[in-house]
Amino acid sequence: MLRWIRQQLGFDPPHQSDTRTVYVANRFPQHGHYIPQRFADNRIISSKYTIWNFVPKNLFEQFRRIANFYFLIIFLVQLMIDTPTSPVTSGLPLFFVITVTAIKQGYEDWLRHKADNEVNGAPVFVVRSGSLVQTRSKNIRVGDIVRVAKDETFPVDLVLLSSDRAEGTCHITTASLDGETNLKTHYSVAETSVCQTVSRLENLQAVVECQQPEPDLYRFVGRMTVTQHGEEIVRPLGPENLLLRGARLKNTKEIYGVAVYTGMESKMALNYKCKSQKRSAVEKSMNTFLIIYLGILLFEAILSTILKYAWQAEDKWDEPFYNQKTEQERNSSPILKFISDFLAFLVLYNFIIPISLYVTVEMQKFLGSFFIGWDLDLYHEETDQKAQVNTSDLNEELGQVEYVFTDKTGTLTENEMHFRECSINGTKYREVNGKLVPEGMTDDSPDGSTPQLMGDEVLFLKAVSLCHTVQISYDQPDCLVGGGDPFSHANGFSSGHMEYYASSPDEKALVEATKRIGVSFTGIMGDIMTIQTFGKSESYKLLHVLEFDANRRRMSVILQTPSGGTVLFTKGAESAILPFATGGEIEKTRLHVDEFALKGLRTLVVACRRFSPEEYIDVDRRLNAARTALQQREERLQDAFSYIERDLQLLGATGVEDKLQDKVQETIEALRLAGIKVWVLTGDKHETAVSVSLSCGHFHRTMNILELLQQRSDNECAEQLRILARRLKEDHVIQHGLVVDGASLSLALREHEKLFMEVCKNCSAVLCCRMAPLQKAKVVRLLKTSPEKPITLAIGDGANDVSMIQEAHVGIGIMGREGRQAVRNSDYAIARFKFLAKLLLVHGHFYYIRIATLVQYFFYKNVCFITPQFLYQFFCLFSQQTLYDSVYLTLYNICFTSLPILVFSLFEQPVHPHILQNKPGLYRDVSRNSLLSFRTFLYWTLLGFCHAFVFFFGSYILMGEDTTLMGNGQMFGNWTFGTLVFTVMVIAVTLKLALETHFWTWMNHFVTWGSIAFYFIFSLFYGGIIWPFLHTQDMYFVFVQLLSSGSAWFAIIIIVITCLSPDVVKKVLYRHLQPTSTQRSQSLSAPPGLSCVESLCCYQHGQSGCSRLARLLEHMTGRCQANANNCRSPGRGNRSWSDSENFYSNDRSILTLSPLEATHC
Repeated sequence: MLRWIRQQLGFDPPHQSDTRTVYVANRFPQHGHYIPQRFADNRIISSKYTIWNFVPKNLFEQFRRIANFYFLIIFLVQLMIDTPTSPVTSGLPLFFVITVTAIKQGYEDWLRHKADNEVNGAPVFVVRSGSLVQTRSKNIRVGDIVRVAKDETFPVDLVLLSSDRAEGTCHITTASLDGETNLKTHYSVAETSVCQTVSRLENLQAVVECQQPEPDLYRFVGRMTVTQHGEEIVRPLGPENLLLRGARLKNTKEIYGVAVYTGMESKMALNYKCKSQKRSAVEKSMNTFLIIYLGILLFEAILSTILKYAWQAEDKWDEPFYNQKTEQERNSSPILKFISDFLAFLVLYNFIIPISLYVTVEMQKFLGSFFIGWDLDLYHEETDQKAQVNTSDLNEELGQVEYVFTDKTGTLTENEMHFRECSINGTKYREVNGKLVPEGMTDDSPDGSTPQLMGDEVLFLKAVSLCHTVQISYDQPDCLVGGGDPFSHANGFSSGHMEYYASSPDEKALVEATKRIGVSFTGIMGDIMTIQTFGKSESYKLLHVLEFDANRRRMSVILQTPSGGTVLFTKGAESAILPFATGGEIEKTRLHVDEFALKGLRTLVVACRRFSPEEYIDVDRRLNAARTALQQREERLQDAFSYIERDLQLLGATGVEDKLQDKVQETIEALRLAGIKVWVLTGDKHETAVSVSLSCGHFHRTMNILELLQQRSDNECAEQLRILARRLKEDHVIQHGLVVDGASLSLALREHEKLFMEVCKNCSAVLCCRMAPLQKAKVVRLLKTSPEKPITLAIGDGANDVSMIQEAHVGIGIMGREGRQAVRNSDYAIARFKFLAKLLLVHGHFYYIRIATLVQYFFYKNVCFITPQFLYQFFCLFSQQTLYDSVYLTLYNICFTSLPILVFSLFEQPVHPHILQNKPGLYRDVSRNSLLSFRTFLYWTLLGFCHAFVFFFGSYILMGEDTTLMGNGQMFGNWTFGTLVFTVMVIAVTLKLALETHFWTWMNHFVTWGSIAFYFIFSLFYGGIIWPFLHTQDMYFVFVQLLSSGSAWFAIIIIVITCLSPDVVKKVLYRHLQPTSTQRSQSLSAPPGLSCVESLCCYQHGQSGCSRLARLLEHMTGRCQANANNCRSPGRGNRSWSDSENFYSNDRSILTLSPLEATHC
């Protein structure tokens, strides 16, 4: 129980030993002093909280926010000393904010727990007590023997014991781990491969010793000791024996394996990054602004305290006749009294720090995130998947992205290969309806029969259908079981009954293409490969396979033909084949390969070589000697391969298309125009990755491609980086792209980070291939921590992308074919890469503008709120008398001014969504947190102080000299003065937000005018009735008396106009003299007949609030053609951008609300 609690709290210590010993089927030794090792259980945890640590961990994270911590201090001060306001005024809002935030974050983490439980509760079969039992994935223990069936994913990291195949092999795909969909063959130890039944496995006595868990997917070192007849047999274990969690079993009915790494110790989980609290740039700016406002608060409190004692230096003010001190007050310590007064002023002015800002931001983020899920443009009909939001805290970060890191396989591509063209003996062919048609000819065969192919074409098709490592699976479950001959099905089966599994998607596409044309690969049994050539069956004996490797960039097979001859077929990149070709149409083929590449096709060149009996004896001897060498085996194999793969007869070349996802090229181009740099990080091969980058527009054909590949030492890597840096400086006019592989990246990041970053930043596009999952995260972290601190976004669809998704500021999962790991660990999830454009350029743009305006407006209205309180102290001898009634103090941020800004922050659209998508450059207007820059913050703060001075002194000029404002000569008191200031303030700050609103909906109108109306109605009820539960009622009849004065009404109107007129003039002048690109785009989206200025402040009916000023300024500047009847034109549009307008008729976005039914502006 104690260990379980420690695990829940995250205190379970790591393993101390360097190796682990796993007893197969958990048969522990019965003799000797055996101390069992402790291993992790098989639960996957992607959530952040547990039921035990939620309260302390969540409270710690929330009190890291300056405003929350500050109000906690204020609340404690109010509890300890006598202050002008009640502790409830700080404690209740703080409790409300903390509770709402905790509920929101708890709900989001509950969704992660729910997803984890689906994975951990998946049914699995385990061998226990001599039988096969079903249990849940989370119950698997290290040492359990697990059975996995065809097309199932491995629930743990397993060492393969046996399969349904006699040789004990199986085929798997690791698409969700490293992005590769090629079929990989894994092997079992010979001594365990015969254990194909539960009873035989029950009698198996074996021990696995291996290294402790590490994240490297391609490294595994261990050994298995099998006891047979009292004798111990030791066999080495490597990566080819290990089946990784997340991989999928293919082309094999079932396998048995022993669990060696479970749960969070599996290699897939170790490649996850620890989940950390992501904080947006806006939230960091908010904290900075709060510190500045805290400084203003402390300055005002200290100044007020000092001025109070300076004023009380005179005896007549220190102890006036109407306020005599008690004996205790006269004898109290001056220092304690000073501190007490300072804290009292601190509490009096504390409303300058808006605690309601955080709860409004939380509500805005939570409610605003629903728009992403409701947007029909982000809905994928084919898969019935809509966009989903896993973390709403980062909505505005979508509008600040500067770097996008994307996976390739399944993210940019559909991972579907299609044969398109080929070149045979210098002639280009294309496939038309399953027939090979030469270029320039059409398929005009009247009977639809296959045209007769010549010897060169048939030899080429045979080479393609035989030079591969393709496996075949039949639909019938008993086709290959029990030693059945797969060739017996070759003639009887239609094409629908046979499925190819290949070591690469290219191989599968080529073999399927030759089958359609007439040369069909029908299977391999032992070392016999069988093909059907236009209905005639031929058998070839497979003598040797020369495996593909990155250095040679080709693979070959040596076959014995049906006539008894020996032939080598080889295929590979043109740079790896053409230099070794001595016969065939070399130059024509080279031109055709270049043409295929320009079309974005993946190219392979095919060649052959025939051996005489004497030559083959020499080849066989060299290969066997190299493969059995104990020293320098790899070097000797390379020498043997080079000796064999020469003097080639060129047969031709193929062009295969990797089908891109829809609109990938347009999306990448839109991101580039928006100022976003795109990096592709993939685990795929160099040639494949470059080909896809070219076809998707990531690399342009005119771009100069630089390479940092196959670096073997630090010095070599540094020298290559310096060469690249020099080339970038010399050729700074043209665009450059950079290609890096994983090995070279490791060297570059070890000691040459600065130089590597300099090269990368000067390149328009970067492609990183052969990347391990943690390397992807390291690249993202490298950019994140660079001096410019850019905002990064990572997008991927597989478990191999989880690390970079969690490392980036914003992580996006693609709901693809490679499992749900990326989606579960992402902040946002979309069905297709093309949806990224609207997510960033529209939703991100809107979210950022909304939240930035919300933050600035909150500070502005709180400065307007508390500054008159500070000024009032100069007129009340700094006695800490409040200017406003306590109810007004409490409700100002909660009721009177909260809803307009909340609705604004949910629905505001400065520019129509279609304009943002059609003009991606507008994204740059809000980049680098420009709307929350210090200059903008200073403007809003100074505007708040200016308006506060106008509120206070405007009211003071009206009432300050004991002027009577009532018909009966009665004068107003201090509560009426404070109420007048408060009334003007509520109206002015609400109308200020109305001036900032561009997109008016019925809801905006309702909350804007409704808030002002609610203030008046509430004040009439609050001051017009004697409430029995209130101890004092200073406001009784005050508001009614204020509104009965015509002078007060006049003052309200004059003060509001005085405040807002300069702001309107500034907006008009800036819009005409220095318009931003966003403002210019607004004029595009405004309906015809709507003048430039009126679009700023047009209302629903009649003339706009500033139409007269608009016409005057337009006449003065001559920038717009004023139309005197604009506001009365029956054909006028509105700022809601009606869907009936032709330009936007195809917009399906839920984001664009139904417009107001208005006939006027």
